[in-house]
Amino acid sequence: MQITQPKRATRTYVQKLVAESARVFPLLCPVREADWIDGWVPLAVISESGVAEVDCVFVTAAEPSDAIWYVTRHEPQAGFVEMLKITPGVTACRLTIQLLDTDGGCEATVTYRHTSLGPEGDVFVEAFTDECYAEFMSDWERRMNHYLSNGSLLRDE
Repeated sequence: MQITQPKRATRTYVQKLVAESARVFPLLCPVREADWIDGWVPLAVISESGVAEVDCVFVTAAEPSDAIWYVTRHEPQAGFVEMLKITPGVTACRLTIQLLDTDGGCEATVTYRHTSLGPEGDVFVEAFTDECYAEFMSDWERRMNHYLSNGSLLRDE
């Protein structure tokens, strides 16, 4: 048995969203993300209800092989969702999102914790910097707020 110290990167970002958590939470779903993320097309969604729920599994295109996502916690009343994302040979990731209502909207605390599964994962984890993550999260925040304000998808140019 080989046991090694993990190469890991954890990043957290707090988004300021323009709607209350009850409106935001349903959008944190592999099906509903297509409403607000241009180009979001999961390859497969396995779900009893047809949307995010505990034990929902979905697959997204990734390199060198497709990523498998598994919803481990889905708590609409608490505004909390947790998913695991495995990109074989690259990384294992835990994503948590906690929504908290504020005046005029809500905050979404979004945490990604990537653990390398090999040399390609080492490269990914090293590149998963604070700056890279902040750019990714601010784009997500901008797209979500556009959808919440306008009811339409913000198209890539």
